[in-house]
Amino acid sequence: MGLFSFFTQKIGIDLGTSNTLVYVNGKGITLNEPSVVAINTASYQVCAVGSDAKAMLERTPKTIMAIRPLQNGVIADFEITRAMIKYFIAKGLNKKRFIKSNIVISVPVGVTSIERRAVEEVAYDAGARKVKLVEEPMAAAIGAGLNVDQPVGNMIVDIGGGTTEIAVISLGGIVASDSLRIAGDDIDVNIKDYVKNKYKMDIGIVTAENVKMVLGNASKDYYKKKNKEVPDNDEMSENNEDEAIETMEIRGRDIVSGLPIKITITSDEIREAIIETINSIVSAIRRVLERTPPELASDIYTNGIYLSGGGALLKGLDIYIEKETGIKVFIAENPLQSVALGAGKICENL
Repeated sequence: MGLFSFFTQKIGIDLGTSNTLVYVNGKGITLNEPSVVAINTASYQVCAVGSDAKAMLERTPKTIMAIRPLQNGVIADFEITRAMIKYFIAKGLNKKRFIKSNIVISVPVGVTSIERRAVEEVAYDAGARKVKLVEEPMAAAIGAGLNVDQPVGNMIVDIGGGTTEIAVISLGGIVASDSLRIAGDDIDVNIKDYVKNKYKMDIGIVTAENVKMVLGNASKDYYKKKNKEVPDNDEMSENNEDEAIETMEIRGRDIVSGLPIKITITSDEIREAIIETINSIVSAIRRVLERTPPELASDIYTNGIYLSGGGALLKGLDIYIEKETGIKVFIAENPLQSVALGAGKICENL
């Protein structure tokens, strides 16, 4: 090991549309913040990054704009992404400035060579010494603890903010895959549009995201299963319909009068709002299974499908996918961290 190698930091980055996670060799995950940057529209100078910038979304004056520099898993604004990565790495290392580092960065499996090169260039421009790109489903599978190097088929479905990555992995490689530019952010938009169309009320995307986290669900069976697991729940089980519904009060702006109003919305309505997006993900899973060699398909039937990413936490999604495919579905132990953990394990071997 050379002197420069000894002093070079090794970092794994999950560069997500919604959130960026930084893994530092020997320390684990040291940063998890929104992939949002606030800039001054006049000078184009960065005002805030991460959590501070997200708090400004849809709340800024005209002179300040909070933006997401990544869209659907790829770089939409090169300069802002570079500034964001530089800031996150320095913060993840707990340093005031960027330190030359060997970096592993996750990218969607379906990105073009131009999009891959853009990620490499933004990392080098930020000050990286060496950059290695890893496909998100591979990183997610490693982070989820799957043995990807064995001659056994494993299916991973990583549902992030901007993309859904589906892959069958065996012998350290991706055998069949699909990358959808449909994911958690689309569910937020589904909810926002549903409220606007049904209740004539406009809500912000942050409110829609909060509704997703509280009421978002893919299957009514989730609530029935949950209530069966509660001891001495005989009284509740007498009314199966009521026990399978949650409600939430939300506030927004009446699109007719322009005045602030509030409504109460149910988990049934949210499921109706998002089910088309969920079905698009299920259809993609089926397509990948159809392209999987028979022996590996047999392995997947035996071992199940693994979910990672923030979308894996959507209530009842595992139940719904299992019902639609006939294959057992498991949620990774740390679904939000799977890609970063996998990138971190890879960076340790650089």
